[in-house]
Amino acid sequence: KNTLKHTAVSQSANLIMAEDTRQDKRASFSALTEHSTNGMARTSGKTGASKKLVIKNFKDRPKLAENYTEDTWLKLRDAVGAIQNSTSIKYNLEELYQAVENLCSYKVSPTLYKQLRQVCEDHVRAQIHQFREYQSMDNLSFLKRMNRCWQDHCRQTIMIRSIFLFLDRTYVLQNSLLPSIWDTGLELFRTHIVSDSAVQKRTVEGILEQIELERNGETVDRSLLRSLLGMLSDLQVYKDSFEERFLTETNRLYAAEGQRLMQERDVPEYLHHVARRLEEENDRIVSYLDQSTQKPLICCVEKQLLGEHMNAVLQKGLSNLLDENRVTELALLYQLFSKVKAGLPTLLQFWRDYIKSFGGEIVCTPEKDKDMVQDLLDFKDKMDNVVQSCFARNEAFINAMKEAFETFINKRPNKPAELIAKYVDSKLRAGNKEATEEELERILDKIMIIFRFIHGKDVFEAFYKKDLAKRLLVGKSASVDAEKSMLSKLKHECGAAFTSKLEGMFKDMELSKDIMIQFKQYMQNQSEPSNIELTVNILTMGYWPSYTPMEVHLPSEMVKLQEVFKLFYLGKHSGRKLQWQPTLGHAVLKAEFKEGKKELQVSLFQTLVLLMFNEGEEFSMEEIRAATGIEEGELRRTLQSLACGKARVLNKNPRGKDVEDGDRFNFNNDFKHKLFRIKINQIQMKETVEEQVSTTERVFQDRQYQIDAAVVRIMKMRKTLSHNLLVSELYNQLKFPVKPGDLKKRIESLIDRDYMERDKEIPNQYHYVA
Repeated sequence: KNTLKHTAVSQSANLIMAEDTRQDKRASFSALTEHSTNGMARTSGKTGASKKLVIKNFKDRPKLAENYTEDTWLKLRDAVGAIQNSTSIKYNLEELYQAVENLCSYKVSPTLYKQLRQVCEDHVRAQIHQFREYQSMDNLSFLKRMNRCWQDHCRQTIMIRSIFLFLDRTYVLQNSLLPSIWDTGLELFRTHIVSDSAVQKRTVEGILEQIELERNGETVDRSLLRSLLGMLSDLQVYKDSFEERFLTETNRLYAAEGQRLMQERDVPEYLHHVARRLEEENDRIVSYLDQSTQKPLICCVEKQLLGEHMNAVLQKGLSNLLDENRVTELALLYQLFSKVKAGLPTLLQFWRDYIKSFGGEIVCTPEKDKDMVQDLLDFKDKMDNVVQSCFARNEAFINAMKEAFETFINKRPNKPAELIAKYVDSKLRAGNKEATEEELERILDKIMIIFRFIHGKDVFEAFYKKDLAKRLLVGKSASVDAEKSMLSKLKHECGAAFTSKLEGMFKDMELSKDIMIQFKQYMQNQSEPSNIELTVNILTMGYWPSYTPMEVHLPSEMVKLQEVFKLFYLGKHSGRKLQWQPTLGHAVLKAEFKEGKKELQVSLFQTLVLLMFNEGEEFSMEEIRAATGIEEGELRRTLQSLACGKARVLNKNPRGKDVEDGDRFNFNNDFKHKLFRIKINQIQMKETVEEQVSTTERVFQDRQYQIDAAVVRIMKMRKTLSHNLLVSELYNQLKFPVKPGDLKKRIESLIDRDYMERDKEIPNQYHYVA
């Protein structure tokens, strides 16, 4: 095997001499073997023997020719001059690069660097003259010349650096205090051109003028602006020379524009203008301004166009935007105000005030009572939609809306609660064809939201109970499911104590059905079965509204049946007392007309009047009243329903819509109707003021009892308490609004009745009397 083995050694290392001391002085390496023509070591033919190849340095460093440095510099200077004057370079660039490398290798770097800097400085200094002769030049031409000069300077510096790259990467890099060739170029341009006050002033003014033209809608050369502002940024004079002036000008421009447009334009138009301006300024930052300008610039625009006019914008336009439901503009308003300091809190305050004012108008205008609840629901829906789609479901706005609703809805005590109860009644009553079950459920949910805002929930309960009783007793309820659903919502909202009586009413109706099944069986076992079918609802006095008893003269058959039922019921439930309520009764009568037989579904009072016409042909109002015993107002309404309504089974003489004293009535034998069973509605007496007052008074009476009970409960537990602490505790326990004066009266009343006493020494302190 022939083996060839080399040992490589770097030039700077000391070479180890081989045993064989023969040397070739012209070569840079010596070998242990005979020299081959190509400098490779040849091994001898002996197997296993190997020779080494060793590389050595030059003994003496080659010396430069005498004028080499001067000649090379002249060559390089010519090349730099050619680059600066944009003429062709006589020498090969590689040759020039090599020349720089050679000079640097022979420690000429410091001189070379100084010479290069001087040449560049002389050239840049000479450039300033073209700008000093600018008097006749307009600003745009001046900017173009400045840009051309800058672009040329950058191109030349890059070219020069590529030739002197070796210098830049060795000598300059090792001396941290020396700027690189590129930085030197920038420094020279800054020192001799841009820092010249006249040139800088003209450049900045020219740029500002172009930006103002663009803001006024004219087209400008954006690439020129981008280049010049890039120049100021690269030369590190952007902030001091340009940005401060630019922001001052922007401030001035938008301050004037904001003042002017607030007078001239309506709010939606103004908001769109502000949004457009912000978009334009952001576009400027992307296109040619320095990124560092973004924050102060946008802040400046927002402050001058929005921050300074927040109250004016909201006073002038928020109400209109909300009234007209301008969702797009409201979303824009929120978006813009969220950018400005204190923008959203200001908007929140105006929004709260708007809701209070608009809602207050709905609640406190008695003429609008008829539509109050529907208006409240529509208003709530509208405000919910605004929060949802315009105000980004901001929690603060949702809470402000709830607070505002609660404030205005309780401005007028009791009435909203009463009207909400009546509205629910209208929705739950049979014949309400407007809504499907799902829609009805949705309406009830919305009602509950409004109901939550009401302080005097006991007023609602009183009116709701009265209406529920009518629906249950007359069988007018649209759906038992809907009734139960409403009841469970009220229970969930106000607790079981609130709905216990209402639930009791439903229980009474179910128990009554069971009792009637037993009563029918009882009647079948009687020796004399009646030809009249009697159905009775037994109502527990405490659960139902109180009704004024009215004595009327019933036919003997009815009286007899009542006695039979009384006997049957008291036989099962001894110790109870039954009180009949004729005002709530109704009946089905069989009638014969010329057209044939019909069935009339009528109230008990209508029944008593119609049965009289079995005894005679014609009666006056006074005669009917004497025979039936019905109270006058009720009788007038009853006769009106029978003789002046749609189904006229009686004739009135003289004709007319109202029943007057002296009117006479006779049976209308010619009555015709397409149906077999006809329901003759009682003329609904408009709920009288007295009735409303009595319901409200009943609520107040209940409140007195509740206050008394609460005071006694607290005093029994605490034994001794100061007036203020007692009042504070009462406010925590009572679930309805109450004035301090009313509490004081109740406390005085309890002292008079010896439930508690005043401290003899501290009059403001009370003691419980066991």
